[in-house]
Amino acid sequence: MQRIAPSRKAFLVANYAFLCLLAVSCVLPLVYVLAMSFSSSSAAAGGLVTLWPVGFTTKSYEYILEKPAFSQAFLVTLERVALGTAVNMFLSILTAYPLSKESTQFKPRTFYAWVFVFTILFSGGLIPWYVTIQWTGINDTIWALILPGAVPVFNIILLLNFFRKLPRELEESAFIDGAGHWTTLIRIFVPLSMPAMATIMLLTIVTHWNSWFDGLILMNKPEHYPLSTYLQTIMTQMNLTTLTAEQMEDLANVSDRTAKAAQLFLGALPILLVYPFLQRFFVTGIVMGSVKE
Repeated sequence: MQRIAPSRKAFLVANYAFLCLLAVSCVLPLVYVLAMSFSSSSAAAGGLVTLWPVGFTTKSYEYILEKPAFSQAFLVTLERVALGTAVNMFLSILTAYPLSKESTQFKPRTFYAWVFVFTILFSGGLIPWYVTIQWTGINDTIWALILPGAVPVFNIILLLNFFRKLPRELEESAFIDGAGHWTTLIRIFVPLSMPAMATIMLLTIVTHWNSWFDGLILMNKPEHYPLSTYLQTIMTQMNLTTLTAEQMEDLANVSDRTAKAAQLFLGALPILLVYPFLQRFFVTGIVMGSVKE
């Protein structure tokens, strides 16, 4: 039995207590939004809702799911996440692989690496960015939300650093057996880099799901808005004086606060469902023991 020093015990208790408080501080806002979405309009208006629904009702979700604008925005976001993640992952892998080589294997490596780093530190500005996208003719299409960020430099840096840590003996043995760069990348580098791939994929999915500003300025029609842009507009631009009689009748049973809470929770729910499946890949040492002496 290994004895733990009192100072070590105190550190573990303080560390676990801090992490528990941090986790609770992250969960409480979500619990509050969920409780608000299931509460009655009178309880929400009176400020009676804390962490448990008051006057439990599902009218907010019924009201939201019947709105075609929400469903359309949700479908646009699903399309964006599917296409955007595929494009980002494909280009990140193709870019990170050659940049992970030594300068003796790929001479322009340093030049291209600095070009990518330069794009992180400096940009052309919002107006040149918008004019360039408009000039390409992809405005008001799904590709306007995907192609401008198709090469995520931060993800490339993470991936190339992971590639560089893989044992070079694996690559050398593959070349000896007659494999080329494509075979080595697909059958060795990608399978051994699943933890990094899962991390980058999760970052990419969250980025596409939460992005709202590009949809606001690149989409000319509200029906082309992704979900985050749609939620942003209803959170900031809702005006009771512009509502129709039918909408006013709906809001008699569903308040503005409960409807917004329901939409926010529905918008976050897919990410909450996806994260546990990718979390299991967040491990280290996947290649330990793959090369034997």
